[in-house]
Amino acid sequence: MDLNELYTEIITQYSRSDKHRHPPEKADIKMRGVNPSCGDDLTLYLNIDDNVIKDVEISGEGCAISQASASIMADLMEGKSIEEAQELINKFIGMIKKKVTDEDELEELGDAAAFENISNMPARVKCAVLAWHTLEEALNKKQK
Repeated sequence: MDLNELYTEIITQYSRSDKHRHPPEKADIKMRGVNPSCGDDLTLYLNIDDNVIKDVEISGEGCAISQASASIMADLMEGKSIEEAQELINKFIGMIKKKVTDEDELEELGDAAAFENISNMPARVKCAVLAWHTLEEALNKKQK
């Protein structure tokens, strides 16, 4: 299987996943992110206990790339401390901007590394980073 097929398989799998699509009745943080250029709309629900992200749920609509990226991000963040989550956000954004290219750092992103070459499709970059920027904003809100 070549990288394009793998990329497509990962995006398809995560964009259809219902794993994190059960918004809780109560969330410590609720943050909405919107990409007006294409209509992606995401609401992120976080439950944080003792500085650790215990639960990440998402709702909203958008293209397969934004939905897959949000689902992958939710998987990756559960169980991480706020500091670890911020480091992963920075690595993901750095990867998109081609500033993070070290294989060991990319490995820490797990399936999110499938978006490594999304910058070759500039119109899709905002789709891929929407959930990550929304999480960053939510964590910044938590720390204030």
